[in-house]
Amino acid sequence: MSGIAVFGAGGRAGRRIVAEAVSRGEKVTAVVRDPIRHADLESDNVRIAVGDVTDLKSVAALAEGHRAAVTAVYRSDVPADKYYSEVARAMIGGLGRAGVPRLVVLGIGTLLESSPGVRFMDQPEFPPDYLPFNEGRVLELNILRESGGELDWVVVVAPPSPLDNETPRTGRYQITGTRLLPYDNGDGPRFDFPYNAKGPLFTFTDLAVALVDEALTPRHHRELVGVSH
Repeated sequence: MSGIAVFGAGGRAGRRIVAEAVSRGEKVTAVVRDPIRHADLESDNVRIAVGDVTDLKSVAALAEGHRAAVTAVYRSDVPADKYYSEVARAMIGGLGRAGVPRLVVLGIGTLLESSPGVRFMDQPEFPPDYLPFNEGRVLELNILRESGGELDWVVVVAPPSPLDNETPRTGRYQITGTRLLPYDNGDGPRFDFPYNAKGPLFTFTDLAVALVDEALTPRHHRELVGVSH
């Protein structure tokens, strides 16, 4: 097995995941819904493919022969609980059928704890309009956690703030576990919305480094893990 299948390769994160993998000499299958729109992705090391990340057969066919799959997917026109539950089930079943052992999921940072036992999304001040999307990502995580079989998955999340889309790659990041930094160690939930970490924003390019690291040299297994600058 060789190469990586990137589902959602046309998005801001997906494009950087593709570029990061190619920079390491990997062959990439870039899975998109609209190949014409993302034709610029194609190169000697990148094959564009049309696929449905919610369809087990499509996932299996596209992922076959790859060493890992990465998902960085989003749909605004489908309810989040329906979409992300279908994605999780299709990836589990499709990768299992294809014999692909590793799945790296780009998740959402609001699932991290901002204080002991309190996820960022659980705080009472969290805007209700944002909850359906976040709950869809929780459902996705729970389906992965409840899955059996041989699939070795990880959900990687960045801080719940806008990511820097301009700054070049530094190759540096830190692992925060299930904690959101800065972390409240005992004064109760600390709400700051939009989330405002101290210092510069985390970048899409360094997020891609973390995701590709986990695809090629797995360090975290069947868990949620935060990354930050």
